[in-house]
Amino acid sequence: MAVLHTLLYPLLSLLALVLVCQVSQVTPAEVPKIQLRLAGEKRKHYEGRVEVFYNGEWGTVCDDDFSIYAAHVVCRELGYLEAVSWAPSAKYGRGEGHIWLDNVHCTGRERSLAECPSNGFGVSDCRHTEDVGVVCSSKRIPGFKFISTVSNHVESLNVQVEDVRVRAIFSQRKRVPITEGFVEVKEGGKWRQICDEEWTGMNTRVVCGMYGFPGEKGYNTKPYKLLAQRRKITYFGYSVNCTGNEDHLTGCKMGRPVPRKGNVTCPSGMPAVVSCVPGRAFAPSHASGYSKAYRAEQPLVRLRGGANIGEGRVEVLKNGQWGTICDDNWNLVAASVVCRELGYGSAKDAITGGRLGQGMGQVHMNEVQCSGFEKSLTDCRFNQESVGCSHEEDAGVKCNVPAMGFQNQLRLAGGRNPFEGRVEVLTHKNGSMVWGTVCSENWGIMEAMVVCRQLGLGFASNAFQETWYWAGDASADAVVMSGVRCSGTEMSLAQCLHHGKRLRCAKGGGRFAAGVSCSETAPDLVLNAAVVEQTTYLEDRPMYALQCAHEESCLSSTANAADHGSYRRLLRFSSQIHNNGQADFRPKNGHHAWIWHECHRHYHSMEVFTHYDLMSLNGTKVAEGHKASFCLEDTACDEGIEKRYVCANFGEQGITVGCWDTYRHDIDCQWIDITDVKPGDYIFQVVINPNYEVAESDYTNNIMKCQCRYDGHRIWTYNCHIGGSLSTDMDDSFPGLMNNQLSHR
Repeated sequence: MAVLHTLLYPLLSLLALVLVCQVSQVTPAEVPKIQLRLAGEKRKHYEGRVEVFYNGEWGTVCDDDFSIYAAHVVCRELGYLEAVSWAPSAKYGRGEGHIWLDNVHCTGRERSLAECPSNGFGVSDCRHTEDVGVVCSSKRIPGFKFISTVSNHVESLNVQVEDVRVRAIFSQRKRVPITEGFVEVKEGGKWRQICDEEWTGMNTRVVCGMYGFPGEKGYNTKPYKLLAQRRKITYFGYSVNCTGNEDHLTGCKMGRPVPRKGNVTCPSGMPAVVSCVPGRAFAPSHASGYSKAYRAEQPLVRLRGGANIGEGRVEVLKNGQWGTICDDNWNLVAASVVCRELGYGSAKDAITGGRLGQGMGQVHMNEVQCSGFEKSLTDCRFNQESVGCSHEEDAGVKCNVPAMGFQNQLRLAGGRNPFEGRVEVLTHKNGSMVWGTVCSENWGIMEAMVVCRQLGLGFASNAFQETWYWAGDASADAVVMSGVRCSGTEMSLAQCLHHGKRLRCAKGGGRFAAGVSCSETAPDLVLNAAVVEQTTYLEDRPMYALQCAHEESCLSSTANAADHGSYRRLLRFSSQIHNNGQADFRPKNGHHAWIWHECHRHYHSMEVFTHYDLMSLNGTKVAEGHKASFCLEDTACDEGIEKRYVCANFGEQGITVGCWDTYRHDIDCQWIDITDVKPGDYIFQVVINPNYEVAESDYTNNIMKCQCRYDGHRIWTYNCHIGGSLSTDMDDSFPGLMNNQLSHR
């Protein structure tokens, strides 16, 4: 075999050399003038199908012999630092017209794709199913200046600039967030204004969206005119033509050159100004007239499982049940509708493949098609059937959010890496800004979650009440914040409840200050409500068979005085707990801290893992149970995922991502003792991880509720659901179902 390889290798090398020689060589003097753009079903402005403008027409590039070196040339020609990857087989959709280039061979050092050897322009045996795409680095080439190589009447030219900003005038620079000001672009290292002669509302919409604002509004032009008259203005050389659906100004088309009259570039206009309306959560104050903007009504769309503000898995409400979106045809346009609906700006990423965690229940929408101007995602057209979609295809978004300066208000100090440390807060003291610590009394995972989100570090993996091993800054040892209590939804620690100027902290700061460790991923436990509903039943069991359960407090208090031969009535059921997050669920305590229970002869890795409650219709608890995690393991997993945690032989406990732990109905303590409950209608509730001992990406799906009817002999359990309310909203709250015109596949 080695001899055969020795003989074949020179022949193959010679053949490759012959093929390369057959590809046309282009000398610098003969390089055609071309223009590139990224088009198609792209999810970011720096990715898409490669299209070439040549001989007055746009066309595509075939993926034959395309390489990362060719992708580098494309990205640099478009003004990006480099290519991250490239994609064959029309990943970004099929193009139209000519396939201008085929068998492109680049070294990566070429200044233009036209310099790379190829079959020649228009010489191709490919189809549009082979159109190539690229993903570029989001970073621009410093000082990159776009030079048009084709006639200016072509409207499809990309505006290539180094940066874009909204520059507020003096009276508004202290306002957070900055919502109004001149639009400026950085070109050739200098900031330039854009002439407003051809500036449109669609342009303003795009700028507002990229800065995290869902809409735009009018403004007072007088101060801007006065300022423009007093200052020397340097204008950008072109107008801008946006459709309103671009996620960034650099994705808009180049308009015509701005005419010059003498030394004046914008003779009858002034610099373009934008004025944006922030979402409700970011409004500076209600007194400023923002309270009417994007008023929070009954939400039809929500985000779940995201690590940071404005990102998460998209879920929609239909018939009182929350469900997910299938990622078929999911793109930036639909994602931006979601973002604006929720009070953010345009979408900077449309997430596919369940990468922000998988949902539970139904997939409500599939093959979503939006114009981009709908008020709600539920107004968009879609395929009702949701054929063939699983939660592995759940769609998500990452939205542009306003710059609120939250990250500058606190820091982590003394940690071994940027994701951990003592929490230090910047605050006013005696007329100056000083750093100090946070009192650790009652400091828990919810407070830690807010800190990690505020710093853009994702989820909290731990909350620490002692930080003696993290020295921090000695000048910041003093406590400046105490009594902190967070719900977990706040965007900054300052938004949580806390003591005012009168601080109260018994232990003080220093080594007893609050600390956190953060993680980009987290687990997410969800109970399978259908399994609970299908397995609920009653059992009368004698006390002599319940001694171990009684010892572990799994019976109601009246069992303490019960006769050894008496019976207890138990509401039994199975629970199947899935980990739909992005990290394994592990007990808070290590193996050394687990508690041994001799009667059942097992370890409890978490003393309270779930709460089981039976409540009256007004919410009063009439019976309860609890489940310690005596064996937290992977009972079963999705296809292709291996079990990692098995309790046998006192093994490690946990639930792997994509796996679930099943507590069968016939296991001790898998019940509620309803011996003393009278017949009637009740609410049956299960809460997982009730004390928030372990960090999760979403606590709202840790609660399951069922309606329950007990007649003294039998019990009926129905309408079991995760979180939410017992709403029965019909399709009239879901307009997309009413005007849907898409046919299913």
